[in-house]
Amino acid sequence: MSEELRSILVGTAGLSVAGVIALFLTLSRSGVEASEAELRAAGRLSAIAVLFQAAHFAEELATGFHLRFPPLLGLSPWSLGFFVTFNLFWLVVWSLSLWGLKARWRAALFPLWFLGLGCVVNGLAHPAFSLRTGGYFPGLFTSPLVGLVGIFLLQRLSVITAS
Repeated sequence: MSEELRSILVGTAGLSVAGVIALFLTLSRSGVEASEAELRAAGRLSAIAVLFQAAHFAEELATGFHLRFPPLLGLSPWSLGFFVTFNLFWLVVWSLSLWGLKARWRAALFPLWFLGLGCVVNGLAHPAFSLRTGGYFPGLFTSPLVGLVGIFLLQRLSVITAS
């Protein structure tokens, strides 16, 4: 296995765990069972989460997260191409899931659960990285807002899906 692939797989392992949890939540809960008002509220909150995550990505990109995070784990830095492609891919998927949510497609719940979980992870991880490195770590400034909106999104998704 190449060092670049190893860095990508190990460095994104936490997100892989969030993905498995999101899949479990999608499959273990029913589809969207909410009033139109609850569905609109969930859609608005989901859109806010996507926007906040886009701002978070912009901060990470501008401050070199892809260069500084992997070495914390003893890995080689990620290429700019991988980092940008990975983040843009998820921003597109999350944006498309907003239409799926409006149509009450169960499949749209997976990316939204993943978004909520990822936001909470970001809200916790970036301050921890800053403490570990003894100063600013890329993504720190936007991470508290991203984490907070992630908590609200997870709560809202719990409301609109039955267990």
